[in-house]
This record gives sequence, structure tokens and C-alpha cells, in this order.
Amino acid sequence: MFSKFYKAGSLILLCLCLSLFGEVLYAQNPATVNSVLEGTVVDETTGLPLEGANIIIEGVTNQTTTDQKGRFELRTGQKFPYNIIVTFVGYEKKLQVANGSPVSVKLKPTNNNLDDVVVVGYGTQSRKNLVGSVAKVDPTDTKLIPEASFDAQLQGKAAGVQINTNTGVPGSDVFIRVRGATSINASNDPLYIIDGVFINNSSLQNIAQERGTSPLSDINPADIESIEILKDASAIAIYGSRGANGVVLVSTKRGNYNQKTRIHFNGSEGFAWAPADRVWKTTTGAEHALLINEYNRNMGTPEPFRDPAVIINGVAGRGLPQNQPTYDRMSYLNRTAQLRNYDISIQGGSEKTKFYLGGGYTKQESIWKPMSFERGGFKVNLDHKINSKITIGTSNSLSKSYRNQARPANGANGTLLQASLNIPTYLPIFSQDGTPLKWVNFDNISVLTSTVNLWSNSYHYIGNVYLDYKITPKLIFKSTFGVDYNDYEENEYWDTRTILGNNGGRGTQSVTKATTSINEQTLSYNDKIDRHSFGILVGNTLQNVEVKNVSATGTNFPNNSYTQISSAATQTASQFKNNSNLASFFSRVDYNYANKYYTEFTIRADGSSKFGVNNRWGYFPAVGFAWRANEENFFKDNISAISNLKFRISYGTTGNQSGINEFASQGLWTGGFGYADVAGGTELPGTGPLQIANPDLKWESTDQFSTGIDIGLLKDRLTIEFNYYNKYTRDALLLVATPGISGFSSYLTNYGEISNKGFELAINSVNIKTPKFTWNTNLNIARNKNTIERIPADIPFAGRDLIRLQQGNSLYSYWLYKQLGVDPQTGDAIFDDYNKDGRITAEDRQIVGSTWPKLFGGLTNSFSYKGIDLNVFFTFSYGNSIWNHNRMLGETGGTLDAGRVLLASQLDRWTTPGQITETPRLTAANYSRQENSRFFEDGSYLRLRSLTLGYTLPRSLTDRINISKVRFYLTGSNLLLFTKYTGADPESNLGTQNIQGYDYGTPPQPRTVQLGLNVSL
Repeated sequence: MFSKFYKAGSLILLCLCLSLFGEVLYAQNPATVNSVLEGTVVDETTGLPLEGANIIIEGVTNQTTTDQKGRFELRTGQKFPYNIIVTFVGYEKKLQVANGSPVSVKLKPTNNNLDDVVVVGYGTQSRKNLVGSVAKVDPTDTKLIPEASFDAQLQGKAAGVQINTNTGVPGSDVFIRVRGATSINASNDPLYIIDGVFINNSSLQNIAQERGTSPLSDINPADIESIEILKDASAIAIYGSRGANGVVLVSTKRGNYNQKTRIHFNGSEGFAWAPADRVWKTTTGAEHALLINEYNRNMGTPEPFRDPAVIINGVAGRGLPQNQPTYDRMSYLNRTAQLRNYDISIQGGSEKTKFYLGGGYTKQESIWKPMSFERGGFKVNLDHKINSKITIGTSNSLSKSYRNQARPANGANGTLLQASLNIPTYLPIFSQDGTPLKWVNFDNISVLTSTVNLWSNSYHYIGNVYLDYKITPKLIFKSTFGVDYNDYEENEYWDTRTILGNNGGRGTQSVTKATTSINEQTLSYNDKIDRHSFGILVGNTLQNVEVKNVSATGTNFPNNSYTQISSAATQTASQFKNNSNLASFFSRVDYNYANKYYTEFTIRADGSSKFGVNNRWGYFPAVGFAWRANEENFFKDNISAISNLKFRISYGTTGNQSGINEFASQGLWTGGFGYADVAGGTELPGTGPLQIANPDLKWESTDQFSTGIDIGLLKDRLTIEFNYYNKYTRDALLLVATPGISGFSSYLTNYGEISNKGFELAINSVNIKTPKFTWNTNLNIARNKNTIERIPADIPFAGRDLIRLQQGNSLYSYWLYKQLGVDPQTGDAIFDDYNKDGRITAEDRQIVGSTWPKLFGGLTNSFSYKGIDLNVFFTFSYGNSIWNHNRMLGETGGTLDAGRVLLASQLDRWTTPGQITETPRLTAANYSRQENSRFFEDGSYLRLRSLTLGYTLPRSLTDRINISKVRFYLTGSNLLLFTKYTGADPESNLGTQNIQGYDYGTPPQPRTVQLGLNVSL
């Protein structure tokens, strides 16, 4: 039934797009025009034109906006005279009589941003009326940062939103947490909604899953108008089952009615490279040999690097250490990468139709060969007024993204890390005849970086259609149908020169199709009676999510010229399909008295097919209150320096079902279990149990209490927002171990409780504002304390059980041997005898620290002088730790000899009595415990995230060539990094494995420089 609904909706979408294109072409001649009003809108103080000011005729719907020169034209059926209302963010609203054309409107600047429009769930509100906690981010400040996905560009811009880019590979997944992590086995990612369409942000990668990709990278940041992040229960409860981890609302650009057609172009070219102090430093061939000899000498075994004429136990020496050559594999891996970005858009509208058309192309090479990301996309947004009551519209984006991915790390075969870092530098790369050498355990770095082994194409469509029906001016019905469709095609081919392709080559193709279809209806009523304002919203949602995959693998090809799986001698295939449905009903009631006292009640009911038959439905209420104390008479009369003072408080419940299997509550059987027929010996098909049923599986729920205060000083020249929150998660979705006699290792149930407590502080100031020079500062800082309040038992997590989930500690706490130091006299490592039994055993492993920062945030300073603008943006994190897995593998004490490289940091090992160092003497005993706190490093950092310098040509020049705006800019990212961390990057995570603070085979974030041009017509 739902598939029929989906097909019908798709047909409606196509027809509506075609009809609206027709409206764009033919609706330029509105019905009756009795007057044409032309004019300009300028800053009263400076006389400079204001682009984007809104002009509306009082009492009717006719409106338009100004262009880059502050000019506007308004065609209307009204006759002169009439009143026009002119508004612009940062300026006082003005009512002016238009007796004829043209008119000149001068707006008085104000620092008050309380009238800014903020997008909330299923609607908009002015900032002064907000009850919930909502962070708004202007993409203008972030879109020049060379990240493939817009969520990575948000880092440091919203208080309480922790973002790490994980890796320097463009197009990869991004680590994002809004007010902490609420779940163990379910997803901790926020809900993403783009123009009302619920977006899948989970990686569809099925080949080489150690590094996930981000579907959000398929979206062009240049098409985004605004981003709002909903954080507290009052703001997110309208999304019920999705809101436990926050909600990110994305609104894309649209045209304006009665707007002249405008064309905007942005192009940039640049390059990126690895910061010198972030590239691994390896020992030279001579140093490596020296360390190997020292290890063997300490162990009482013959030194392998000696004169070849010296034969011990029938083995000749390899040559003296000082005679060993050095082969630089890192130079094959690292490169200066190219960056390229071009965007163009056209927007405008007539009296009844408005449109936005956008196109973009992006190419970003990784600083590690051969990885890269390439995206091309097209955007169409159309809105049309059928009459005074009915408006229809559509939003559409279509993109293709190509990823040359490779395998950075995890597993020896085919990975760049092992091929570049895990082979001693004294071993050659090529044989004497110039052919690449193949080692038993690791691939040749020249082969891996000169060929494309793993690549993918993502074909991504996001779109919706809507109908707005104004039953009365106060009662509005809206219906939408949206689709998020992603066809993700992966390919890999390993030729015969690689270990994976050693058996005649190996090829795989995997095609995953993920479709989210959603239909929503809302009915809203808003009214104001005297000093009482209230609104009522009711609605429902029907959603279907379907994920299908087909993959095939072939081995033993005729030669490397044949890469299609049909050419392989041996072929295998697999397939899966997941499907889930969600039905929801929601309502919100808001009320304010005299713009002083606000209250908001929200409730949502969600029914999901993922849960057991006994607990399909979850109910998620919330309530919020706010008081604008500065509107009180006693306040106005006595305290003029405070322009805004609002207190907020909210409490509510949200849920979580993301990240668990679509059939999580059901008892499942699986095929593929063949058995031999007794008579003929032919294998026959069979089935076997796969999953235990749990009919009582229910929603994971999070209660959140939040309170905050908003302060504006000196007519909002200085604004302060402070929030405190306490989130408590119950009935956590958790895989619990089962007795082996059951035939299963675990089952999914509700067991566990997690808390997140923290604060957020955001400060915005206008330091200097004159007609020629301005200086603004924005600072946000936050802290989150995460605690596992209740679990059935300690749960080991990650390889080597490095992470242990333990009651009373936080998620992502590392369970290690605690090294106290190195004995200055003996050079032996000193470990903490945790259980005080006089021995160092596995019982002495303990929680030594957490990857959660004590403080994190961002600092932005913006300057402008005449046509020059400068933006300086820092991000920071303090008090978090990072597991440096590369260092752990690279400081092996020489115990693995030819099997692994030694990092240059190994040269700091203990050698003589009295020496103070944390690197112990080279012996097997000192390096037998890899789970060592020595490799759990301080990950605090301060990063110059971006610096942009721009220059806009004077209007006196651009007016001559009929161009509204020409701006040149130079932008750099990651230009400075201050940190004690010795690994690749202090933001490293293994995102697909939900491991925070784990650095393994991670390319560092690149240092970039780009030169760009903005042109507006």
C-alpha cells in the first residue's frame, strides 16, 4: 500500500515540477497592475544600500525585496497612495506612505536581533518569542570552509554542539553530538531535516566499512539559507522519537515574490597539504637497525645488523646499522591536493511565482593519494500562488558524488597505513629491475597510491511538494510529500600486484538503495486578542524507510584488464532488504501575554514497526515557560542599560529508535545453511535461527530538564545566552549477552541508564560600529558530563577491549594499564598495581580517562573597513584524551623487527641510568602490554579553523558595468594548530564503529588556501 502511495506521490511531484516551470515562464505578466512602485532602501547613518530588505504593502500580500544596490520594484493592483512596511534584520521596522514612484526609504540601524526569524519544528518564530533553546547558524560564515558536508562546517558555531571531522578524507562521516550521547547501541546522531524532508545521515558503505561516508556530503552548502539546531525538550519534542539527540533543521534558498531576477556566482581554486608536524616521523634505516640491535642486545640474543661476514647460528649479518639505506614511503602517500569549487544560482519571482535555481561543482583531493571527492548537483525550488488562499511549491535537489576512497587503515591487506607506515624504512620499495616489491604481510605503497582500488558513486535526490491552504487568514492547512532517495554504488578491484588480488585479482560491486518517504499534514491556527497571543498546531506523519542491497564478488580474473565480475572464474553474491514504518501524531499549543509571559505545550505519539507488539507506541510530551522581565514596567522605568532579559525553563521526554535493526524485536531465521543429503551427498538448502524475539522491546526515552537566561545590554550591543541542562536516558537499547546454551550470543533489550549534564554559554558583541569600520565578536563555550548510570555488567568495547562501558564512568572511557613512569635506574616501565596483589596482570587494568572534553567551543572575530572584510575563526577543545593507536604500533621496542616500522619517538627510549623518560628500555617485558596509558594522550587543542580576507570593489566601479557586486577573497583553513597531541589529529574518531577519541590510520585535517571570486548581477 505504501509503495502505491510513494509512486502516486512521485507522479504528483513530477507533474507539479513541470507545471511550476511553466509558471516561471508564463507568470511574469500578472493580472491587473494599477501601480508600479520603484525605490531604494538605505542605511540612515551611512547611506549605503541594504540588500535583502523586505517591502510589503500594508493589508495585502504584495511584497518584494531589494537587490544589491538597495533597489526594488513592486507591481500591484493597488492604487496610490498606500502604506508600505519596510523591514530588515538589524534595523528598525518602518511604515512609510507611498504617494507615487519613486520612493526613498531610510532605515535606522539597531543592534537588536530579537525580531530575527528562527525556524522551529513545523513553523517559524521571532527570536524574542522563543521558549526553547535554538542555535541559529548563518551558512555565509561557514560555507567557504573546504569540507564536503555542511555539518562539518558547523564546528564551533553553536554552543553545546560537539563536532569532530574524524578524518582528513573529504566526503567521510562526521562525529556530531548535541548535548552529549544518550545511547550505547542506538545512534547518537541528531535528526537532519532539509526543507521538511527527514534525511538519512547514516553511511551506506558496505565495502571496507572501517571508514564510513556521509550522505550529507551530497548536499551543496551553497544552496543552504539557514541552519537551526534544536537542543532542549521544548524545541525538539515536536519530533518525539527523533529528538533525543537534537534536531538540525536546514532551509534552502528560495526566491521572492516581485523580485527581479538575480544571478550569483562563486568560484574558488586552492590547494591543501599536510601540516609538517602532523606527518608521522619514522626512523631512518640506520636508526631502525640501531634500535633492533639494542633490543636484541638487551634480550641477550645476537644483533642481526652486523658485518655480513660474521655468521652466527648459520645466519649472516645484515650489514652494519650505519650502512642501512632509507626508503621514504610517506612521500608516496602524501601530496599537495587540489581544491575546486564553482556555484551559480538564479532567483527571482513575479507576483504569483518565485523560484530558485542553483548548480554547483566541487572537487576535493585528499592529502593522501589516491583519495578524492567530487560532487555535481542541481537545485530547483519553486513556489506558486494559485489564488489568495492556495499556494503550492516544491523543493528538489539532485546530485552525483564520486568518491575515490581507498582503505586508510584497519586490517593489513590493501590499507594505506600498513603499506606506508608498517614496513621498516630500510626495506626497498622496488626491485633492481624497477618492479614494485610485494611483501608477505603488506602491500606496496607505490601500487596502492597509483591505482584506483575502491571507488563509489552516490546518486542522491531530496525533494518534496507541498500545498498551503489558508482556510482563513488565521487557519492554515499544509500537506507535504517528501522523498530522500540515495542510490549508492560501490566498486573495488584489487589487481594481482596486491595481497587481496593475489589469487588472480579480486573485484566486488555493491549497490545499496535507501529510500525515505514521508507524508505530513498540519493544521495551524494563530490569533491575537488584545494582549493575548496564542497558536495551535496539530499534525500527523507517515514515514517509510527501505534499504536494499545487492552485492557480488569475483576472484581469479584472466588478467588485470578484466575487472567485471562476470569475467571472474569464481563468483558469489549476497542480498538484504530492511523496511520500517513510522506513524506519528503531534500537537503544540503556545501562548503569550503582552510579549512578557510565554508558555508552550507539545506532545507527540510515535508508532514504530521496529518495536515489539506490546510497545509499538511511544508518547513524548514537553512543556516550556519563558518570562521577558525587561517588558515589566518596573524594569523599563529603572534599568535602561539592559535591553533584553528573558528567563526560560523546559522539561520533556524524547525518544530514540535510530541505529537499531528494522526487525530488532522479531525472532528471525536466515537461509544459507546448506546440509548434505543422506542419499546422494548433494548439498540442500537449509535455514537456521538468527535472532531471538523480544516482543517487549520498547522505545529508548530521554527526559530533559533545561533552563536558560538571555541577556541583552546596551541596546543589544552585547548579548549573552546561558543554558543549563540535565538529560537522563532510560530503557537504553542494549545488546545483552545470553548463555551459550541458548544458541545466541546476545539479544537486544531495554537495559541501561545514561545521564548528560552540562552548560552552554554564547556571547555576541558589537565592539565597534562606525560608518567605515565594524568589529564583531562571537564566543561560545560548553561542557557536557556524560555518565553511565546503570548497566547490567561491564561491557568491553573496541579492539583489544580498549574501551570499557562501566557503571559510574562515561561512554568512551578507556580501560588500560596505567603506566606511572619509567624507573630511572633500570629503564623498566612502572605500572600501577591497581588491585595491590604485588603483580601486574589483566586485573590491574583500569579506567584511566575519557575522551569527553571538559570545555569546547569556538571564537569568531569579524572586521570590516570600507570594502575590506576579515573573518578569524578559532575552535578549541580542552580536557579530552585521544588513544594514539599509531604510536602504540610504532613504539614496539623493536620486538617485531621487519614486521613493523619504528616511529622516531622510539629514539627517546631509556638507555642509561638516571635518564628521565616515559619510553622504557627496549625489552620484551616492557612492550608486552599494548593497552598502555602512555598512548592515551592529552587531546586538547586550539585551532585556527578558518581565516578569510575579502575585498569588495567600490560601487562606483561596478555600476559602470551593471554588476551589483564583485568580491575577491582569500581563505585559509587549519592554518594554526596548538596541541600537545603527537598523533595525526586531535579530532580523530572511528565513526562507523561509534568509537570516540581513537586515532588509527587517520589522515590529518589538511591545511588549505583558496582564492575565490563572488559576482552578483
